[in-house]
Amino acid sequence: MLLKDITNACVKCGKCIPTCTIHEINADETTSPRGFLDLIAAVKEEELALDKNIKKIFESCFLCTNCVQVCPSSLRVDSAIEAIRFDLAQKYGIAWYKKLAFFLLSKRKIMDIVAKFGYVFQSCAFKIQGQNSIANTDKKGDLQKSFGMRARFSFPMVKKGRLLISLNKKSFLNSQPEFIDNGGAKNIGFFVGCLANYAYISTAEAVLIIAKELKINVDLMKDQVCCGAPQYFTGDFKRVEVLAKKNIEYFEKKLETLEAIIVPEATCSAMLNVDYEHFFELQNQPDWAKRAKQVASKITLATKYFYEQHEFLSLLEKKGKQDLLIAYHDPCHAKKMQGVFKEPRALLRANFKLIELSQKDTCCGFGGVSMQTEYYDKALQVGLKKAEDIKASKAQIISAECSACRMQISNALTQAQSGVLFKNPLELIASVLTSQERA
Repeated sequence: MLLKDITNACVKCGKCIPTCTIHEINADETTSPRGFLDLIAAVKEEELALDKNIKKIFESCFLCTNCVQVCPSSLRVDSAIEAIRFDLAQKYGIAWYKKLAFFLLSKRKIMDIVAKFGYVFQSCAFKIQGQNSIANTDKKGDLQKSFGMRARFSFPMVKKGRLLISLNKKSFLNSQPEFIDNGGAKNIGFFVGCLANYAYISTAEAVLIIAKELKINVDLMKDQVCCGAPQYFTGDFKRVEVLAKKNIEYFEKKLETLEAIIVPEATCSAMLNVDYEHFFELQNQPDWAKRAKQVASKITLATKYFYEQHEFLSLLEKKGKQDLLIAYHDPCHAKKMQGVFKEPRALLRANFKLIELSQKDTCCGFGGVSMQTEYYDKALQVGLKKAEDIKASKAQIISAECSACRMQISNALTQAQSGVLFKNPLELIASVLTSQERA
């Protein structure tokens, strides 16, 4: 569906408004899904100028897709917002620090060097806390520690005390061989994602532990590039197109010998699975949209793939229960965009006591690069609501298959002075599989 089709199809029924993340903290018609679509239509009809006030409104959307879920016509409001952000980027440009970040994410070899320097010097301005590698965990699986770095003092757009990701001495992909032979009959590809590659490598290591247990061979596909989600959400479509086409061509070749490509990150998986097709449709490139859809049929979130492996659930159940109370947060890009929510719960329930949050379908408030920089106050406001819900649940661990959620929720829990820790479900599952080895 093209942008004009999306804006014209909205019947203004208002079902989207009560579900909208930004409208909940800024109850104004302009910051509601139907309000966004009205404004987009007015801009496209040249009834309204694309000025800086309008820019702030369009950048305030969290892209949580709650509105898409409740819309009677399933209108892709998120795609419409992303399209208008391209127009904003064309008119006003993209901030230098975003351009720099996007450049580094698209140039892995350069990013590897920058990450090494970042690892060496990050302790100068930040206080590092916790471990981020399963190889460094203790006999209890490091569950008593959180991971990240807290700002020692305020920077532009970074407030003192804010919890951010901490870099590793060596990236995950540079720490592993190209192909890991676990003596199995199945070969899968592994799209690790930038955050798990450079920061939360314990998530990536957990995938390898589980694959080894299941005797599934893993191709780390080291020529993979950034999925392009940060760029897409910011309007840097030129870079998205380059990254998307490179990944699609690479996946097509790899899938000739691979059963599937698994992703431990909801945002990356949604970009590869859903947004590539939407992006090329908006760009009026139907051939690439078709190719994106074809490779998407072989791309899946890691928990979903492992859940579907014969007898894996029963294998976990034989390991027995652990005395930890886990609450699960549904990443917007997992449940709403890909329909994945039962699988991680089933795997966690095999070994842990799992409880539900009272507001389990609410967005954590990450919202993308712009939200985390220019509109951090809004992101934190939503995050603190999530933190209070988590605290009220009495859970010891909050889990979600998304490093963006991890970054956002961990910071909110830190600001709320909560003792609740964040773990990817894959890490928790891997801790069960390796607990006897550490004992």
